[in-house]
This record gives sequence, structure tokens and C-alpha cells, in this order.
Amino acid sequence: MSSRRLPGKVLLDIAGQPMLVRVVERVQRAETVDEVVVATTSDPSDNAVEALCKGRGYLYSRGSAHDVLDRYYHAGRQFGGEVIVRITADCPLIDPGVIDIVVNAFLGRDVVSRQPPSISSRQSKLSVQRSEVRQQKSIVEEKSAPWDFAANRLPPPWKRTFPIGLDTEVCTFRALERAWREASEPHQREHVMPYLYEREGRFRVLLVDHDPDYGALRWTVDTSEDLDLVRQIYAQFEGREDFTWYEILNLFQRHPELAQINTDVQHKTVHDVDDRR
Repeated sequence: MSSRRLPGKVLLDIAGQPMLVRVVERVQRAETVDEVVVATTSDPSDNAVEALCKGRGYLYSRGSAHDVLDRYYHAGRQFGGEVIVRITADCPLIDPGVIDIVVNAFLGRDVVSRQPPSISSRQSKLSVQRSEVRQQKSIVEEKSAPWDFAANRLPPPWKRTFPIGLDTEVCTFRALERAWREASEPHQREHVMPYLYEREGRFRVLLVDHDPDYGALRWTVDTSEDLDLVRQIYAQFEGREDFTWYEILNLFQRHPELAQINTDVQHKTVHDVDDRR
């Protein structure tokens, strides 16, 4: 609720529902996700989030407003998750199919992208790439998954190829616990996962890429311009809640002016931290 650029954004209306509800409902459609837990803060401003979770029957946990890594660790510990999937609450266009792609890649399963043939004359491809981090032996041993961390976006020097707002990060609870114990930099505590891919040689890291590259598209909500775009996208689907990211791409092909609504918004980096402590 304490967003600096768009206060209270997670409860703002999108096509008749709070944004948080839109996110949870879309994540719940992912076949690889067993439970969805809303990890909110213990700040009084988030009492409204707790009330919404209680009213909707959502699992939830409350913790530190600024040490988000600590909040995630205790939520994972409370609900006993062996694998943690991180989705931020400002991504109301998150696609369950993309979540499944990243989780399946993390688990070493075959990755298949389901796309309608109308998306483009150019064939869409997924690639699972090794970064330099992965060439080092991990100090974490986990029999249930071949990787410690997987994502469809990483900061430079890696390149984002999925739209901003489809970000999916997956890790073992053991890796998360190690980060919780060892991470000391402010951005590592606030952005949860950086310790896992910045500590070269410590963890087995997997990056899932997409070709064509759609990384310039911005589908997250951090400003009023972002909110305007997302509301227009939902309106185009006239009450449907199960539209896919490929259908949004088709929409952008028909209405290229949509991409201009928030094209000037500056995306925050992993090193941007909230100094209101």
C-alpha cells in the first residue's frame, strides 16, 4: 500500500476488482502452483490488504515492510513451501502459462510455449540459457530440482525478453534461506532474489528467454500511466479474465498506440531501494 509513485495501488480498481485480486486469480490458474500466499507487511496501512485476504479466503502472511527478503522467508517457512515462486502484486497481467514455463524449466521438465497462430508470422521460441553464474558449482544441494533459482528476467548484463510485468522468479526454500542468512546489501534485502544471482558460483541459476524479444513492453503498474494502460487492456477483453499474454500482444499489433501510453515511464532497477525507513 505504501508505493511511492502510486500509493495504495494494490487495491486500485481494474475492471471491477482490486488489482491484488486480479493478480491472485491469474496466479491461481497456473498448473504448477499449489498454493498462493499474499506476503504483505505488518504496517497498519496494509490492514486493508489483510481484510481483503480474509474476505476472499486467501492465505496471507505479514512481515517487514522494508526487509522483503525476511518477509518472504518467514512466509515460506510458515506455509512449508519447498519451492518458492515470487510474483509481485503490481503485475495484474501476469500469465499463468508463463509461470508454468519458468517453474517447469526450474524443475528440469520440457518447456512448451502455447501460442495462437495469429500472434505473428514469425515463429515464437523459448530458450533456456546458461549464464556464467551457472558454470560454477553450487554450494546448495537440492535433489528435487536441478536449479537453485530460475527466472524469465535478470538485470544487465543479461537481457530481458519478456514484457515487464510477466516477471516470474523461482527458487528452492533452501536457497532462499541461505540468502536470508547471508544477504547484507539493502537491495538484496528489498528485492528478495538478487543474492541468488549476484553471488557468482554460489547457486545454480537458470534464465528463460523468449524470441522474439518483447522486453521493451511495460505491463506492470507503478504509475498512473501504467494503470491507465492496464485498465484499457482489461476493457478490450470485455469481462474476460483468462486472456493470455499472446492475446495482449495481438491486441498491441491491432492497436500500437497502446504501447505509447506508458512508454516514457522509467523502470526502476534492482539497485533502487526505498529509503523511507
